[in-house]
Amino acid sequence: MAGEPDPARPSAVKVTVAAILPLYNGRPWIEQSIRSILEQTVPPDELIVIDDGSTDDGVGIVQEFASEHPQIRLVHQPNAGQSAARNHAISLCTSEWIALIDQDDIWYPNHIEDLINLIQGHRGLRLGWVYSDFDDIDLEGRMVARNFIEHMDVDNPKRDLQRVLRQGFIIQPSATLISRAAILDVGGFDERLSGYEDDDLFLRIFLANYDNAFLERPTSQWRIHSTSSGGSDRMEESLRIYSRKLIEAFPNDKWRGVFYRSDLIAPRFIRTWLQMYVRAGRYKNRAKMRLYVREARSLLRYLRPRPRIMLSIGLFLLRQPLFIQFWVGSGDTARHTKLGTLGRRAMGL
Repeated sequence: MAGEPDPARPSAVKVTVAAILPLYNGRPWIEQSIRSILEQTVPPDELIVIDDGSTDDGVGIVQEFASEHPQIRLVHQPNAGQSAARNHAISLCTSEWIALIDQDDIWYPNHIEDLINLIQGHRGLRLGWVYSDFDDIDLEGRMVARNFIEHMDVDNPKRDLQRVLRQGFIIQPSATLISRAAILDVGGFDERLSGYEDDDLFLRIFLANYDNAFLERPTSQWRIHSTSSGGSDRMEESLRIYSRKLIEAFPNDKWRGVFYRSDLIAPRFIRTWLQMYVRAGRYKNRAKMRLYVREARSLLRYLRPRPRIMLSIGLFLLRQPLFIQFWVGSGDTARHTKLGTLGRRAMGL
């Protein structure tokens, strides 16, 4: 049962791991991703690739690997999104722990071994997941930043609900091992989400009284680029769904004096929409800029009066055609950066 102490687990007890890799038009990266799984110092007990309705020849690359490595199990499904693909794979495996890896990410050879050691060394509440820092690489695989989490203003491991709701989890799925029992206990991934599904899952596991543990050194590489899910329409829709899901789940708690909606959740997602506004401005995408301002404005009603009034004025200006024309034509990175600073000040952050 979640929340009960684990009995002491001798280090010799085997921890079983299923590697799960959703595939959707991942031809440029899938070979490197699979090789990083096969080169683990402690190999996974199961390796499941879920083809989520790919239309490129990435599946052919997986089939070639499977012909030489019979432990690879390739499963096909109609396109339903990454959350559905992960849930499908989890339903097929039997291992205790789930090692997720995205099709464009890479594990270092010691990834599974180091996280298993973290599991075996844990004492306390039952673990829901373990995770590590990760390195940030670009589309071509060049190093952008080592120890990504180390440079973020977030707490690790996760211990406090208010901080989690304010900061987000900042956990890369490819840098985790997640208890299969915990995933099933909370109902798996929310299949409406193709973005923020990881935050959503970890939050529900956290709320169910599972513990987590953090390894400070990187065990994987995270490839972020303009064609990844973070820049897609699905991601935008997931952001809408997830922000409203949190607002509904966490009303302001006047008895405790914790104002989840007005002080934590709404400010966080207004900042996110404004960051997306700035990015759209770099690409001179006026339609997206207008959309992101509308989304930020839709959250104003949850703020306290002072920041609501100040941001209402600022967002009104951001919607005006002349301002947008000036903004996208300026090419002024410093001006773009100041927008986020002003937004934080308006919300008292």
